[in-house]
Amino acid sequence: MEAATIWEWVGYLASVVVAFSLMMANIKKLRWWNLIGAALFVAYGTAISAYPVALVNFFIVLIDAYYLVKIYRAESELTG
Repeated sequence: MEAATIWEWVGYLASVVVAFSLMMANIKKLRWWNLIGAALFVAYGTAISAYPVALVNFFIVLIDAYYLVKIYRAESELTG
């Protein structure tokens, strides 16, 4: 398979993962799936030199990570 074709499929997979994440009722699952999809878009954007795509999705990865840390800290405070 050509490299361009592989990266196209990574882009499609990223789109499906992000769309799937938006169907989650549980915010923690939504954040995890969205983080994975955005990370795939970072790889895709970087690979095809679409730096605006990579940059905005890197920002989304940071946002998802921030809120996941916040969620897990709140959970540990409740149990700990």
